[in-house]
Amino acid sequence: MTTGNMTAEDTLLDCQSAWKIFGKRAAEAMEAVKGRNLSKRDVLQEFNCVVGVSDASFQVRRGEIFCIMGLSGSGKSTLIRMLNRLIEPTNGRIEVKGRDIGAMNDADLRELRAKHMAMVFQSVALLPHRTVLENAAFGLEVQGISKADRNATAREALTTVGLGDWMDRYPTELSGGMQQRVGLARALTSDPEIILMDEPFSALDPLIRRQLQDEFRQLTKDLGKSAIFITHDLDEAIRIGDRIAIMKDGVIIQTGTAEDLILNPADDYVAEFVSSISKLHLIKAHSVMVPVETFLRDHPGASADDLAQASPETDIDDLIDLMVGQKGAGLAVVRDGQVAGVVTPASLLLGVKGSQASEGGHG
Repeated sequence: MTTGNMTAEDTLLDCQSAWKIFGKRAAEAMEAVKGRNLSKRDVLQEFNCVVGVSDASFQVRRGEIFCIMGLSGSGKSTLIRMLNRLIEPTNGRIEVKGRDIGAMNDADLRELRAKHMAMVFQSVALLPHRTVLENAAFGLEVQGISKADRNATAREALTTVGLGDWMDRYPTELSGGMQQRVGLARALTSDPEIILMDEPFSALDPLIRRQLQDEFRQLTKDLGKSAIFITHDLDEAIRIGDRIAIMKDGVIIQTGTAEDLILNPADDYVAEFVSSISKLHLIKAHSVMVPVETFLRDHPGASADDLAQASPETDIDDLIDLMVGQKGAGLAVVRDGQVAGVVTPASLLLGVKGSQASEGGHG
């Protein structure tokens, strides 16, 4: 299958119309939802069941950090636990590397969790009587890996997350941020392709939190991992994620880059969510440029080739500096040696506002 520009080979995880309904009559409620299109409130009133996740669909690419964000009760933590069947989906299909996890037997599911899909929770739950090294190696110990081999792997993981000098210490000697690094190292020991992160930094002080956000993003990219990151904080989602899914009442309202969400919010809820976010570093030239023909129509006798140049990925902050520093009527956006469009003062102001140019914005 192909989703947009994403091929089947690019897709590492594919969640297809996943539902979770909690309650003794969940199966009956699910049939009623499909047959009668019941609302969440209808399901609660008629079946005394709660719809935790409703018809969730998305794909995660190889090497991508995919953030799922929403307020408390939006269903995001339920959804991430469905991806490795810690919570059993009521309906739908979830594929990891092309395999339907709903069809996996217990042995295959244990292998998936042990080797292909690791999870880090908000509460790291380190064993207090074990050293940092022993905690990091614990998952491999459960798998029956020899002590020498698991410790060697754990040492490498701890060094990767910056705890190479703390291996013989105990959890009580570590700060909250350091304990989260141990949790991440423990996840990395199995060399998983996907890391599931459920609000891992939400209890940390703001400065430590931002530091770990940056470290996590860089580490994930350096190691070539894919990650699904749960958060209630849009700033965190933007800082970490390549794409973001916004949830409300169990439903994924919109999925896209931060730039997509700001420029094309799906509804008033998303628009309100992103309204306070600074656009200066999120919106790029390719989204605020107008077509060359539009520029030439509005500026007879002008030539786009004579304008100062910017790349399609130049952000608004830098575009403002470029625009102020030159006297032309705009900035030529150059892709592969060709002028793809022009950022004009008017289109730049629309970008600052969070809108696309009326006739441009393609990229």
